[in-house]
Amino acid sequence: MSGTTVSDSSKGTVAGVASAVSPAVVEISATSNAGQSTGAGVVITSNGEIVTNNHVVSGAQQIKVALKNGKTYTAEVVGTDSSKDLALIKLKNASGLKAATLGNSDNLQVGDNVVAIGSPEGLSGTVTSGIVSALDRDVTVAKESGGSQGQQQGQSGQGGQGQGFGGGDSWPFQFGGEQFNGDTGDSTTTYKAIQTDASLNPGNSGGALIDMNGAIIGINSAMYSAASGGGQSSSSDAGSVGLGFAIPVNTVKADLAKLRSGAQD
Repeated sequence: MSGTTVSDSSKGTVAGVASAVSPAVVEISATSNAGQSTGAGVVITSNGEIVTNNHVVSGAQQIKVALKNGKTYTAEVVGTDSSKDLALIKLKNASGLKAATLGNSDNLQVGDNVVAIGSPEGLSGTVTSGIVSALDRDVTVAKESGGSQGQQQGQSGQGGQGQGFGGGDSWPFQFGGEQFNGDTGDSTTTYKAIQTDASLNPGNSGGALIDMNGAIIGINSAMYSAASGGGQSSSSDAGSVGLGFAIPVNTVKADLAKLRSGAQD
């Protein structure tokens, strides 16, 4: 496969990046005892290996994946690494898919332009852009959840912002000694993250953060929501305030062998 590098004529443009990479970013619908949640993932092989956040598929009993072209597949979890909030899933009976090009996050500099693609609020293939705001941020997230944590719907089918932690909160995480978006629980893990001001919302989790050449440089994993005040704000108040975090792609590449081995931790 040709990967997702941007053509010379479109290099450096958000439109060029979106056109090249969108086919390799999928929407993930995970069903668990807690209900159904929506997240995103990045295709890394033509036969349907997909990297996403562990919290998107944690506790899932059934996983459905939709491509940009409308095709849908059933997927199964190959391996998980809760300490890095990463998971590898595989589509059943898939071939000939457009796979993403994995870049080098060690080359990033603060101020570099980036593009994010995901499925915020279930709006698959949504493209936003911004810059790298900071590097090597220590972000702490929950290792375990009561269910999947993308943008979650309860059994009633009413869309909410819960991620399996209750309280209607979004993507619980800790940074700088403070806790955001709800209780992260007792079991947490800390990783070095890329900070970006590209707009991220519930459902972007597991999606791609991309450089202007079309290479994946991070997996979007956490964001600060304005509606994190103990559930007092309505879901219409939720959303990005320019504080998003992504797992560096070099962390993903270093973890692939473990994920492919079928590790479940």
